[in-house]
Amino acid sequence: MGKADVVTLTYVGAGARKLMRQDLYRAPNSTFTGEFDLMRNGASANYNALQAQSRRRFTHGLHTLLSYTWSHSIDNVSSDAYYANVPPGTASSDRGSSTFDIRHTFSGAVSYDIPAPGPGIWKSIFGSWSADSIIYARTAPPVNIVTGQNTFGLYLSGGTSVQRPNLVPSTPLWISDSNVAAGKRINKAAFTVPTGAAQGNLGRNVLSGFGATEVDLTLRRQFKLRERLSLQARADLFNIFNHPNFGPPTNYMTSPLFGQATQMLGASLGAGGQTGGLNPLYQIGGPRSAQLALKLLF
Repeated sequence: MGKADVVTLTYVGAGARKLMRQDLYRAPNSTFTGEFDLMRNGASANYNALQAQSRRRFTHGLHTLLSYTWSHSIDNVSSDAYYANVPPGTASSDRGSSTFDIRHTFSGAVSYDIPAPGPGIWKSIFGSWSADSIIYARTAPPVNIVTGQNTFGLYLSGGTSVQRPNLVPSTPLWISDSNVAAGKRINKAAFTVPTGAAQGNLGRNVLSGFGATEVDLTLRRQFKLRERLSLQARADLFNIFNHPNFGPPTNYMTSPLFGQATQMLGASLGAGGQTGGLNPLYQIGGPRSAQLALKLLF
């Protein structure tokens, strides 16, 4: 697209078969009344995506990179050792959007070498400045709604519930609520608890949580000390518009906070270190913050 612009359209498809899956059954038949665990390579996954990218090489001090992905990941197991914990039935009942599925993702990076206003002292004061910005926006990952009850009588770590509810027809799944984060919550009245040890008709990962949007900005200036030695001063501003991004809503119907986000997105990704997850200081989804830095280049 001209001498400085490149546009790319790509289709990406991937399929995985014989993934590890563990199913736990309670009293699978009349002659076996205990718990039965079945470990097998019986899971599968599919991923399809359209990826678009536009690049503009440096012209007049401007460089841009824009990327967009429209994708869908579907599976019946979203990890290598997933405890499915279902009543007697087939693994296909859990087939749905992957836990990490993100349907739409947009990211943009812009770098601009700001031109000096003129020669002489003005160039000395305002020259060698540059600005960089990263824009990121994505839709929400799935939320797997469960009843919060262990009606299957299985031993589950931490009392985890795997029973999904029944869907109440013609009832809104989300309702507005100015008293909760994001101004909306999942409607508990849209679901009912199945009778006995049965799986509800609500599919796995049917609902979606909250999306995320963030704009970061960097201002930097280069001071040339010697031919091969430079000093860079920079200010990095994260989430400059202080846009609120929320973690996933509580998915247990027995929780008094069901359907509400209880954490900001950055905190929900984990604390890092021995506790696991990602350190919120280095991830999107936190409040507006800034850092100042000096970098010696040689």
